[in-house]
Amino acid sequence: MFSTSDHYAIEAHGLVKRFGDKTALDGAGLTARTGTVLGVLGPNGAGKTTAVRILATLLRPDAGTARVDGHDVTTDGHKVRELIGLTGQYASVDEDLTGEQNLVLVGRLLGLTRAETRRRARDLLDRFGITEAAGRRAKGYSGGMRRRLDLAVSLIGRPRFLFLDEPTTGLDPHARNDLWTVIREHVADGVTVLLTTQYLDEADQLADTIAVIDHGRVVASGTPDELKAAVGGQRLEVRPLDPGRLTDAVAVLRDLTGAEPEENGGLLSVGVHDPHLPPAALRRLDDAGILVGELALRRPSLDDVFLSITGHTAHAEGALA
Repeated sequence: MFSTSDHYAIEAHGLVKRFGDKTALDGAGLTARTGTVLGVLGPNGAGKTTAVRILATLLRPDAGTARVDGHDVTTDGHKVRELIGLTGQYASVDEDLTGEQNLVLVGRLLGLTRAETRRRARDLLDRFGITEAAGRRAKGYSGGMRRRLDLAVSLIGRPRFLFLDEPTTGLDPHARNDLWTVIREHVADGVTVLLTTQYLDEADQLADTIAVIDHGRVVASGTPDELKAAVGGQRLEVRPLDPGRLTDAVAVLRDLTGAEPEENGGLLSVGVHDPHLPPAALRRLDDAGILVGELALRRPSLDDVFLSITGHTAHAEGALA
């Protein structure tokens, strides 16, 4: 176990980072306990990647403090780098080396023995499904294969901390699920993970705690269930059978709930706090002659949380970096 203050494996307080006249971080703070996943969500340009780069010692903050396993990222950067594995938003493998050579190179740079490096490389190539391409230059890999190799490289040194900045972007669903399994396995082994992601279902599946960053500040934090509970109530979803009656259905739901329904691809969604409202909505729609093709009541999702906090859904164009 790691001996960090207040039992936090990762902690950052009051981080400020400016690039010219742009403020990327404006007092942000993040904390994560050992062997947990901290999910970081936020709109495009909110400061998520900047926070990751500071914690990984790639950037110096203009103000604030950040520690990894008790080591200050500005004064003990070499100690921090010995503990972490980092995967950025874009694959950073050497395209002129083969997949196996990329892994061996990084393993040797991290101080692994030759035998240990080759054993670890074979294991990771197999784990990420790129064994057959191990002897090919990375420049011939598809985008998804490069991404998987990049993830494998970040794990070869058996890091105690994993910083993953949108790690599954460009991966197919099968590869995404494989990576989720790898993350869970490492967390079960005591690894602490900081994860930024553009997929809210990914954060919901993996994160023990979530921090939502907007305009360089953490505007909400808690477990996924705590954040959903803060939104309150449940969501009533209605899809009129006739798309031409969508406006009429909106009027019915608005009149009944007092809230403006959201519309996405013909599906209307509105928050409800009264358990009697769903059957009442069905009756009102029926009275108005609006046939319903779909009606469901569900708990709030992280997308609802995101909408409540930032004012737009995470699926809006450019919503997540």
